[in-house]
Amino acid sequence: MFGLLFVGPLSDRIGRKKAIVLTGMTGGVLGIAKSFAPNYAWYMVLEFLESAFGDSCSPVYILNVEIVTTKKRVPFYVICGIGYAIGGVIQALIAWQVQDWRNFLRVLYAPALLFFLYLYLLDESPRWLLTKGRKNEAAAIIRKMAKTNKIKVDEKTLDGLVRDTDGDNDLGFKSVLKSTFTSITLFRRFIVCVIWWITSTFVNYGLTIASVTLQGNRYLNFAIVSVVDLPGYFMVMYILMNYRRKIPLIITFLIGGVFCVGQPFLPLHLAWLSITMFMIGKLMASMFFMMTYMYTSELFPTYTRNSMHALCSSLGRIGSIAAPQMPLLVS
Repeated sequence: MFGLLFVGPLSDRIGRKKAIVLTGMTGGVLGIAKSFAPNYAWYMVLEFLESAFGDSCSPVYILNVEIVTTKKRVPFYVICGIGYAIGGVIQALIAWQVQDWRNFLRVLYAPALLFFLYLYLLDESPRWLLTKGRKNEAAAIIRKMAKTNKIKVDEKTLDGLVRDTDGDNDLGFKSVLKSTFTSITLFRRFIVCVIWWITSTFVNYGLTIASVTLQGNRYLNFAIVSVVDLPGYFMVMYILMNYRRKIPLIITFLIGGVFCVGQPFLPLHLAWLSITMFMIGKLMASMFFMMTYMYTSELFPTYTRNSMHALCSSLGRIGSIAAPQMPLLVS
């Protein structure tokens, strides 16, 4: 919650690429540092700092949606999201094999130290460069993209694009908030997005955490819950490529709610039915979480996109904070 208020504006200020590298490596260093914590107090301090300043998800997502054309945005975002599900499976398997928590953290966070390689492997978002008035750099990246994809660029069109774009949208975070909250339309969108985010994070993370309480091997259960996200991604891809955003979002919220609310009313001896409904509820949760993530970024202008996306996500972490308390409701 705290870190997104920092990472969002940072990404809008220094660029998506630098924010990804900075937060990724910071997360890796602090994550490994947690494994050497001498006591619980130090562990909690490092946990807070790592969560606040080591989360690269927001700038990575914004770069994803800005680096491709509007028509390709949905499949590109969904395909990249597959890595999140695979990561959940790998995390569970590592935890199963490396059960000492200090060694587990070292294995888990060590790859993040390689984030510096993205300085050479990633290009900056042309859209962000244009909003900052860095037209020549944006044009060079667009030409590079066209060459890689063997597409001929109309230089007159490209020159017109960069000439018509200025850096007037280089606003600070306070200006971004002012431009949003003084607009009735944008303010209404903001309130709705915050409600989506609180619900999405609470249900999605709550079900993920509760998965280890299901019957059977808790590591496999956690991995299976992550695998359940995969069909959800492809279902979201199909839905968002063929339908509008609002109605599918409402439907998945409703179906997910029905399957979650129906859990307490199931016969206790039908464990398979309980697990099936749990998995369907998790599937719906992953779907409406993905749609919330994308829809939020599409509701705000480019120059405020990452800041407002991060702010909605930050306030939505109220759901993440409450989610770990869900197992207490079992009794």
